[in-house]
Amino acid sequence: MPVAAPDQVDRAVAELGDLARRDEPLAPFTTYKVGGRADVFVEVVEPADLHRVAAAHRASGLPILIVGRGSNLLVADAGFGGIAVSLAELATGIDIDLETAVVRAGSAVALPVLARKLATVGLTGFEWAVGVPGSIGGAVRMNAGGHGSDMAESLLDVVVFDLAASTDRVMRADELGLRFRGSDLPPTTVVVSARLQLASGDPEAARRTLREIVTWRRANQPGGQNAGSVFVNPIPHELSAGKLIDELGLRGLRHGTASVSEKHANFIQADSGGSADDVRALMDIVRARVAAATGHQLRSEIRLIGFEEHA
Repeated sequence: MPVAAPDQVDRAVAELGDLARRDEPLAPFTTYKVGGRADVFVEVVEPADLHRVAAAHRASGLPILIVGRGSNLLVADAGFGGIAVSLAELATGIDIDLETAVVRAGSAVALPVLARKLATVGLTGFEWAVGVPGSIGGAVRMNAGGHGSDMAESLLDVVVFDLAASTDRVMRADELGLRFRGSDLPPTTVVVSARLQLASGDPEAARRTLREIVTWRRANQPGGQNAGSVFVNPIPHELSAGKLIDELGLRGLRHGTASVSEKHANFIQADSGGSADDVRALMDIVRARVAAATGHQLRSEIRLIGFEEHA
């Protein structure tokens, strides 16, 4: 990641004014709790702030990082040489139409919160999200999923804001390039809200499904400092990355302050006060061993920010 020049930072801050925070630690905004700082950090609290971020982006030429709940994000120890943007105070609304079973949720809405709320009112099809510690915005961008479903299953459309053009528009789900744990949304496109089509059902049955999913996750996945599954399954729904890693006996493998989870082989844990670079290095070690043994090239499911690009 190129280092931001001081004059670029100054230009961004000049456009952002009191919205800007310099040299902000990003570790507290991620579930890994490790990593470096952003040269500029902004918490967007109203739609007009997005236009100010767009102006700062144009004036400075600095890259943009949209920070959601940080559950799928690893920032290098060197930090992010650009403008990190949080929407946590902007897009938290949930609107439910029980008659049509259509739901609109802001990008900052936590997936478990929405899943529980929908189950309570008897809307089904989103129970899978109760165990995913992310937000709607990040879930759209990564087409998050689990337990046989994903965002693409229910997504109708999204409202996005283009920071490059300083404009907003509605995009249909089929325009997003959604695929297994990915989409075609560029970094400068901010998901502001999403509209979902669900189905009417029995609230008690939905709550029972939630309990089953939560119980399964607690039994099979670790807590602590991690970002969930590290690698995308090489053959979705058929061959899991965790199985490949486990069969090579890599549970517990350690590199510095990072280790492969003993509970689930596709999770990498970071020690308290640890290093993001150690996590990335361990990812590369695991990827290389799997490739050498099986020929499968594992792809990161985690957004890697500020690292040198290499295989």
